[in-house]
Amino acid sequence: MTLETVSTSKAHGGTLEVYKHASAATGTEMTFSVFVPPQAQVGEGAKLPMLFYLSGLTCTHANVTDKGEYRRLCAELGLVFVAPDTSPRGEGVADDPAGAYDFGLGAGFYVNATQAPFAAHYRMWDYIAQELPALVAAHFPVDPARMGITGHSMGGHGALTLGLTFPETFKSLSAFAPIVAPGQVPWGHKALGGYLGEDKALWRAHDATALVEDGKRPAGAILIDQGEADSFLAEQLRPHLFAQACEKAGVDLTLRMQPGYDHSYNFISTFMDDHLRWHAERL
Repeated sequence: MTLETVSTSKAHGGTLEVYKHASAATGTEMTFSVFVPPQAQVGEGAKLPMLFYLSGLTCTHANVTDKGEYRRLCAELGLVFVAPDTSPRGEGVADDPAGAYDFGLGAGFYVNATQAPFAAHYRMWDYIAQELPALVAAHFPVDPARMGITGHSMGGHGALTLGLTFPETFKSLSAFAPIVAPGQVPWGHKALGGYLGEDKALWRAHDATALVEDGKRPAGAILIDQGEADSFLAEQLRPHLFAQACEKAGVDLTLRMQPGYDHSYNFISTFMDDHLRWHAERL
């Protein structure tokens, strides 16, 4: 598959690169960023571990790329960092009729939509689970047997559901302020209902809490950081629901409630190093 270079720049001895490509999964052009650390230049054939970062509502690849503060430590650890977009985009891609921020463009929720008009392009599940990992492995010096996944908010939801469903693919798992139980919160009701229909039994495959209840298990332990001053905590995020399910199922979860921190990239960048080290230790 051909990649079109959007930009490249040097950082911490490595390179930050942005690419476009035609996606078979979404039927649209997709954009992603990748940071390739300097270890890739040491000898031919070096294969490095890689971490996928899934962004939240309204975001693109650029949010974490610009504000995530991950490059220095990725360069130190020899970790490739890949940041995809949050939804398909372009002419003919359906959006929320009212232009709401929590559905449609920028809000793909990392599912394969089955409902018209979204089913035609909103196939972010296949894109993240299959197409993008294969694409990165084909074009960059990475070891496909050493892939981890993390994300923020809606992206944390995607990371948890993909990590629980494909533990053989994603060997390490973490999240920042994830939507852990979309079947029980307004954001999830709107997104899963709109993309998958009103049969709530079908939602369980895209609900991290339900997945654990239904027997899905990650490759290893899970790390979640959650700000206690997050304005979405009580209504939309509700990490205690996931913690209860993990405790009952014997899933090794570290849930860290961080006093004073909100939902922003100030929060994410503060704890990014901890998550990078978490994944590097397991990959």
